[in-house]
Amino acid sequence: MAKKQKTFRPKPRKPRGFRDRSGAELLAEQEMLRRITAVYASYGFLPLETPAFEYTDALGKFLPDVDRPNQGVFSLQDDDEQWMSLRYDLTAPLARHVAEHYEALPKPFRRYQVGTVWRNEKPGPGRFREFTQCDADSVGAAAPHADAEAIMMLTDAVVAAGVEKKDFAVRISSRKIMSGLLASIGLDTEDGGQSGTVLRAMDKFDRLGAAGVKLLLGEGRKDESGDFTEGAKLSGDQADKVLAFMQAAGANNAKTLDAMAGLIGGSETGLAGIEELRGIAETLEAMGYSDQAKIDPSVVRGLDYYTGPVFEAELTFAVTNDKGQEVQFGSIGSGGRYDDLVKRFKGVEVPAVGCSIGVSRLLSALEAKGQGTDDAQKLIVVATPDRSRMADYFQIAARLREKFSGHNVAVDIAFGAANLGKQLKYADQRGAAAVIIQGEDERAKGEVTVKDLILGAKLSEEIESNEEWRSGQPAQVSVPEGDLEAAILKTLAFRD
Repeated sequence: MAKKQKTFRPKPRKPRGFRDRSGAELLAEQEMLRRITAVYASYGFLPLETPAFEYTDALGKFLPDVDRPNQGVFSLQDDDEQWMSLRYDLTAPLARHVAEHYEALPKPFRRYQVGTVWRNEKPGPGRFREFTQCDADSVGAAAPHADAEAIMMLTDAVVAAGVEKKDFAVRISSRKIMSGLLASIGLDTEDGGQSGTVLRAMDKFDRLGAAGVKLLLGEGRKDESGDFTEGAKLSGDQADKVLAFMQAAGANNAKTLDAMAGLIGGSETGLAGIEELRGIAETLEAMGYSDQAKIDPSVVRGLDYYTGPVFEAELTFAVTNDKGQEVQFGSIGSGGRYDDLVKRFKGVEVPAVGCSIGVSRLLSALEAKGQGTDDAQKLIVVATPDRSRMADYFQIAARLREKFSGHNVAVDIAFGAANLGKQLKYADQRGAAAVIIQGEDERAKGEVTVKDLILGAKLSEEIESNEEWRSGQPAQVSVPEGDLEAAILKTLAFRD
């Protein structure tokens, strides 16, 4: 007798570095994206959507140099043997789009884009291979005015997303000024070796302080675990000048720029960067943003990518992590000028500046601080205790949807179990604000019952005896059918 072949049943599992998301998390993200993109649109930016895949040779950073170009990106070979890769950011597709349609596009071309990006990198805590970016860019706009606008727009977008002005700051620096500093201490800015080691050391200033950075600028530093990091091998005078530059922040942006200019010597590139930042600072001052956006010589991140001004939005409040430690969330948005955006395609520089907000990171920060969107969607569930009256329940749901259209209220009908208790449990699991019940008794009286689940949960913590709960039923009220909308409105408004 032939042995019965076992049916293969795949194990339900996700690839490493990917995750499922649903419900409140996605609704909160959608609301935050709506607020951010509304700011971008108010500045005259238009939406753009590009494909998830781009030809690999168009990505720039990850050109194929092996048989399978999968270092950093996810790639596959098309039927015409051309390599395609999932986009790793939204800027590379923008560069391709601008180059492809350059003659037809208005200059500057101002677009915003929200989209999923993928990184073929080792996943870790809070680090995923798939995530959402939200960018806005001006292509064809020279410094400094477009840069000042980008900083103001980023500031407005972070505020619109729900962050109070006192809880974040925008820090501004420049790749050109940093190049001037490196040149002033005798380093070749085109040589990424020693210059790159200096910049990486400077980037650790917030964490290690002046003493730790000085070690990294010199022979090197041994950390608490005993691991040794090789230093940049600068002389004492060179290291002192770098540290003086990083601590050159003055009482206002103008004084900071004066101090920075005095430290970079006669570097033509560095002085050009100073003048660009002066123009940005003057606009920010005139528009009332100078208290929020500060010139900060310690900003180093992204300098390999940008060609001019750079800026970073950082949260300034501390939150408690899973281990009970106070930590800073740090950067939740950044931007800068990259005038070589389209150069790979066109052979000429096309000025461009843009900004990007890390939506997932910002949501996590606000959640850790106990803040959320003020107008999260409210759900009402219509119970169906009598399945022979489903048309009536559909009519109740339709009335409520029409009444609360545009008010971020959803109405769900309990199609699952016929048992009312299980329907109430379903409403609880969905996080519903209220349940509408019309059984035989309510219908005979021309009434409906409104059960306030949020108030009920709150009162259940305060009322100690079952007798007190049964006698009062404070979170449940029966009203005439014609008064249902008013009762729901009162229920949704009562949250104190």
